Amino acid sequence: MSRARQHFRQSDLVKALKAMAKVGVSGRVEIAPDGRMVVIAGKLGQGQDVDHSANEWDSVR
Repeated sequence: MSRARQHFRQSDLVKALKAMAKVGVSGRVEIAPDGRMVVIAGKLGQGQDVDHSANEWDSVR
């Protein structure tokens, strides 16, 4: 069986993280199930709510 098509490349993620570090912006990168990368810039606590209680993988065994 062959692998599924990869929607993003590791090099794309590294480029996004390096660009954020170069301009001095902190934040995070989220990768959606469809392969879409979303860069969320800014420090936590500045209008960003993170819900650590719900994780879709907690119920997977």
